[in-house]
Amino acid sequence: MEAGEGRERLRRLSARLVALHAALLARERVSYEATYGPTDAAGLLRHVLEHEHFAWLRSLSRLIARIDEAVDAREPATGADAGKLLAEVDRLLRSGGTDVFATRYREALQESPEVVMAHAEVVRVLGASRPARPPSA
Repeated sequence: MEAGEGRERLRRLSARLVALHAALLARERVSYEATYGPTDAAGLLRHVLEHEHFAWLRSLSRLIARIDEAVDAREPATGADAGKLLAEVDRLLRSGGTDVFATRYREALQESPEVVMAHAEVVRVLGASRPARPPSA
């Protein structure tokens, strides 16, 4: 992948990840407010940064920030750098693991059509860089 192509793909990926993060955050806000009561926008931001209820989303937040840094860097990300970030997003969202993020993310996918749609948009960008999987036997 060429550096310019990698930067453009990362730019598209970042936009899709921000939409996914927003869908996840909206879902988590409802859950948080059901437990702790209503919060305003400033309170929500503080809770997202500090409260354990939102801790599982921080790995996605950090990854979005790293992608944006690569996109906005004076020197464009190399194709290899872009490939590593794409692979990291793929692992985070499609690992099937048992860590807190994977578990909560699967729940969100099962319960929220908005999350499913946002996930599909991310996968579409990832799919452009991912080799086809052989069919299962």
